Amino acid sequence: MNRPLLCGACVLLPPPQVAAVAAFDYVYPWAGLLGRFKFQGGVDLAGPLARALAGAIERAPGLPAVDLVLPVPLAAERLRERGYNQAWELARHVARRRGLRADATLIERVRNTAHQLALPRAERAANVHAAFVLGPRGQARVAGRRVVLVDDVMTTGATLAEAARVLLRGGAAEVQCWVVARTPLDDEATTGHTAHG
Repeated sequence: MNRPLLCGACVLLPPPQVAAVAAFDYVYPWAGLLGRFKFQGGVDLAGPLARALAGAIERAPGLPAVDLVLPVPLAAERLRERGYNQAWELARHVARRRGLRADATLIERVRNTAHQLALPRAERAANVHAAFVLGPRGQARVAGRRVVLVDDVMTTGATLAEAARVLLRGGAAEVQCWVVARTPLDDEATTGHTAHG
């Protein structure tokens, strides 16, 4: 079996997730499509974007099996403002394609943090620190299970890493991250591959 690829940053500082899959680099035309999907009511793009993500997952080398798919949650205020959680729209579509169970109610975002894109890289981890909680029902559902977190874009990975830590502290056996696009690293391509970061 092929082993997942490791990015250089993940070799130096391993993140909490065992693997991450991105369908595309966050560049033209995907950046524009994802902006429309996330900020301009483009919910109709969820199916095609999830299909692309499912394809990347199928092609990913050595990806561990999973039990449960969870979206990265939005804070209540942001959800009211946007009208939908783009991560949930992706998660439910990709879970259906993969024959997995998805649940949007287990992990909650309790702080309405600033948009990560507006912050310097060094401030992003602090911005999402303690932003997520896993209640008793969530702990019961994730205990001993292999969980996937789904989001639209991974930039530094700070948001996904913080949510993954909450799930692991709550008893999840391991966590993966699946995203449609990842901001390209300066020195390496990540598109369509599995990586730890």
